[in-house]
Amino acid sequence: MKKLFALLAFLGLFLASCSEDDIIVDNTPPPAPVNYTSGTADFSNYVAVGNSITAGYSDQALFIDGQTNSFPSMLAGNFALAGGGAFTTPFMADNLGGATLDGQAFLGNRLILSFASGDPSPVPVSGQGTTEIGNTLTGPFNNMGVPGAKSFHLAAPGYGNIAGVAIGAANPYYARFASSGSATVIGDALAQNPTFFTLWIGNNDVLGFAASGGDGVDQTGNFDPTMYGGSDITDPNVFAGVYDGLLQGLTANGADGVVINIPDVSALPYFTTVPHKPLDPTNPDFGPQIPLLNTIFGTLNQIFTAVQQPERIVVFSESAASAVVIRDENLADLSGTIAGALLSDLPAFNAFIAQFGLPPQAAPLVANLLGLTYGQSRPATADDLIVLPSRTIIGTVNTDNFQFLVNQGLSAELAGQFSVEGVSLPLEDKWVLTPEEQTSISVATTAYNQTIAALATQYDLALVDVNTYQSIIADVGAPLSDGSVVTDAYATGGGFSLDGVHPAPRGSALLANLIIQTINAKYGSNLPGVDPLDYTGLYLQ
Repeated sequence: MKKLFALLAFLGLFLASCSEDDIIVDNTPPPAPVNYTSGTADFSNYVAVGNSITAGYSDQALFIDGQTNSFPSMLAGNFALAGGGAFTTPFMADNLGGATLDGQAFLGNRLILSFASGDPSPVPVSGQGTTEIGNTLTGPFNNMGVPGAKSFHLAAPGYGNIAGVAIGAANPYYARFASSGSATVIGDALAQNPTFFTLWIGNNDVLGFAASGGDGVDQTGNFDPTMYGGSDITDPNVFAGVYDGLLQGLTANGADGVVINIPDVSALPYFTTVPHKPLDPTNPDFGPQIPLLNTIFGTLNQIFTAVQQPERIVVFSESAASAVVIRDENLADLSGTIAGALLSDLPAFNAFIAQFGLPPQAAPLVANLLGLTYGQSRPATADDLIVLPSRTIIGTVNTDNFQFLVNQGLSAELAGQFSVEGVSLPLEDKWVLTPEEQTSISVATTAYNQTIAALATQYDLALVDVNTYQSIIADVGAPLSDGSVVTDAYATGGGFSLDGVHPAPRGSALLANLIIQTINAKYGSNLPGVDPLDYTGLYLQ
């Protein structure tokens, strides 16, 4: 106690010894509070209609943090400054992202970066998600974003019918919060009588085709979406009719809103991360095989030269990275030509197969197999886009092809040598987006965006040009106040999540600001936006 008294006495003497000149008084008046206004808009009941980006999908899953950091949630926070009301979201049960259906695992967990192998790579977070799809939530919900939805799905009765989820006839995310088994997404949105809305739909009308490497069908000319597959491109006329119907409903009671156009999905990190020349000669699993591979392709190259198709010639470099070999469905099928040419000089071909330990009697079989394998093959070029999931496929043995060759009588060793993905076995269509497939995507996207722009004018709505904005992010990036720049670089750029398609939280903040700037310009509001630095460029765990 005596020590305490002594300390207090010391402090008293110290303070008493300070003159008034030592005290600095800040006479700067505090900044006047900003009076945020909505302009001519009414934010009191905001409803967001769309697909996965609207929902907050990120890192290949839907989870609480992603939903909280969705662009509609950020918009709602700004709207609250100018008369906006509550914004409800059909939250998942946890941050794992996985879900069960009748107790069985149904949806996978979100991705995280793993450093277990030295080089960081995306892997699903461990654990079983506690979201049960059959446990329906009671709405209504302001966030009506449904991952996986295409334009016509928003008006499809039964899209949220739990009975159809297991067979792929309904959407598991919408089934959790649909008002009934026969409800529609747009119907549930309109039932809330929104005073303001955002509509961002159409990405998936081309994204499914793109993500599958063009493995689907361009349905342009087919006006019946019930006949479409999940990886098909939606007919632009179908899109236009559906989109007009959505806006008719959303604006029927005088609501204002924002429509957002479709970015060039083929420019996403999902399509630009894996190079077309990933085969490194210093790789011990590839480099030593190059002389033998060049011998095999050398025989085929003579045929490609003879038929005047040099673009099919494959030569692996021993000093630089080489392109993967792909199967291009747009090429004429030379299977019969290859087999016939090989068998036309039987002594030479018998000598060729002898180096693999095969007898002359195997010549017809091997010639036909080589024709079947390389009839539509060529090396990839810089104009091809290799999809992100291929990074774990290239250089591995295709077990189906391996078993097929074994069943044809080849030894396990030889079957393995001719089953290496992207090397001795051309990558299938689902791993590569060819220029012709990119053109189909571009044509459809242009048509969709023309429709969105025209209808934005017709209904006097704000139009957000994300298509142009995304190209800016890809070309120069978005500078932030701390001097950093957000880019589209996979895993490190801060703009996109680990699935290479959906935004990271910081990317969502940039989108929110773009939308807010457009709203301010259209409706005369003065919303402040959000600070992207308040949001992470990547979830760390």
